Amino acid sequence: MSERSNPELPPLPYDYDALEPSISEQVMTWHHDTHHQGYVNGLDSAEETLAANREAGDFDGSAAAIRDVTHNGCGHYLHTLFWENMSPHGGGEPSGDLADAIERSFGSFEGWKGEFEAAAGAAGGWALLVYDPVADQLRNLVVDNHDEGALWGSHPILALDVWEHSYYYDYGPDRGSFIDNFFDVVDWDNVAEQYRKATSQ
Repeated sequence: MSERSNPELPPLPYDYDALEPSISEQVMTWHHDTHHQGYVNGLDSAEETLAANREAGDFDGSAAAIRDVTHNGCGHYLHTLFWENMSPHGGGEPSGDLADAIERSFGSFEGWKGEFEAAAGAAGGWALLVYDPVADQLRNLVVDNHDEGALWGSHPILALDVWEHSYYYDYGPDRGSFIDNFFDVVDWDNVAEQYRKATSQ
């Protein structure tokens, strides 16, 4: 059987209360320690099932486990990016190469932001800003669940979780206010680094 490393829940890069008032300590605790941990556990379990099936040469349950890898893997990876994309010192607007790319792709920062807000309002999971290497441009995506609406080959550089568990305790059904306040904690330096890594591959 081939060696593999178990996925792990990464620690938050800041304290649980660091993003208040945009996101409360209670929501960060639930969201990170329970919801994100659940995707890590689901990914690990699915990978264990696949490894056992390969060893036994019995693949009857492999299709379901593969689907679980997709669902839980996407949940794990996008949540990790979501935490990294935020900072208690966030907000403002991007600069440098990222700002130039946003202007080329969307016409202006305001053009990007309005479209991203529309994606976040419509999504049943995530709004993503991605780099599309085929078109060599940035795009906004509406992603339902964790993987429906993804663009093959694209690299997410900014992720906003709009599942109800990310905002309902703080905002009730007012998702729009959560989206507005998210921009107060966006760490544009991190997004710029994600963009740099995506474009250098």
